[in-house]
Amino acid sequence: MDFFNSKYILSNKRYGWIDYDRGISIILVTYRHCFEGLLRSGIKLEDYPFIAYINTFFFGFRMPLFFIASGIFISRSIAKRGLSPYLGNRVKTILYPMLVWGCIQLSLQLVMSDYTNSDMSFRNYLDLIIYPRVNGQFWYLNALFFVGVIYSSLKVLAKFKVAHQLALGLALYFTLAYLRYLRPEQTEADLGALMDIMQYYLFFAIGDLISGFLLSEKAAKLFSSAKLLLPLIVAFIVIQYFFTDINHRFGDYHVERSMPLFFLLVALVGCTLSICVSFALKKRGSAQWLRVVGYNSVHIYCLQIIAMSLLRIVMTKFLHIEHPLILMPVILAFGLIAPMIFYNICLRLNLWWLFTLKRPDEEIEYLKNKSIVNSQ
Repeated sequence: MDFFNSKYILSNKRYGWIDYDRGISIILVTYRHCFEGLLRSGIKLEDYPFIAYINTFFFGFRMPLFFIASGIFISRSIAKRGLSPYLGNRVKTILYPMLVWGCIQLSLQLVMSDYTNSDMSFRNYLDLIIYPRVNGQFWYLNALFFVGVIYSSLKVLAKFKVAHQLALGLALYFTLAYLRYLRPEQTEADLGALMDIMQYYLFFAIGDLISGFLLSEKAAKLFSSAKLLLPLIVAFIVIQYFFTDINHRFGDYHVERSMPLFFLLVALVGCTLSICVSFALKKRGSAQWLRVVGYNSVHIYCLQIIAMSLLRIVMTKFLHIEHPLILMPVILAFGLIAPMIFYNICLRLNLWWLFTLKRPDEEIEYLKNKSIVNSQ
């Protein structure tokens, strides 16, 4: 049985490199969440410093990459559908799963508080909208939804050009940097959800800026070229070395919060390299499993903490396995694989509404046709 619906994904006429790109991002995100979960559980990760080094080394560009990837399609989507359908689609595919899985995850944390390493209360349900950072990974879906709403509304209603959006993004980004400079420990508490909108609006605008070229045939030739890829790899390694060194000396978020220009460089170089690798993999048809992972990035993002927490509890509390070199790869793999399997089970059971209000007709039809063929 095709537990991941991979045949449908690989035969889909989507821009395949985008799925590769999102696959890279979601693996890096899952690694960090796995690392943080084990660290809060008291697992002795300090005995294996390379685990922490990898966590920081790939930290700086993964979230900007998601916003750039989302911004790439906004102009095309609005031109095809119009503003109202675009906003409706954001509600169905981003806000809705954030609320559903945010509430499910929070409820599980409240019920299983004796086993988890979280300290949650009923107020956290409201914080999914107001202070999403306190609810873990769901801040990203919150920011992605509101950035898209603000950006598209300004684009259509206020007739903002990309240059205006970039100027606004830069203004928000450096205003946030200034506020962090004035009140380094209070900015998140003061701004709540607005903080991530200010941080990532610029990257969404960059995605829109480069979309015309990235969606053209010329892009594949340029970005899959070794002449661009090799220098980028060198630049990436050098920049990430300094990024990691600074963060290890001054704190995990020091570059992001205190060195905005350097963080911007880290993010843009890392994102460019990821896009180049994605184009190269798509051109060669290599590592197609990564494309399947990327297609399921939202499903993984919604479910990964639940999946990894449950397995971590079983392995550490009941099986008494505490070796980092066993826990880290097993829980990381489970955090990627389990959500994909669960999503496809939901499709087969007509429970797709757990993830979206937009019925995935093409996937459902594909599964029905495949069932008919297999039964013959």
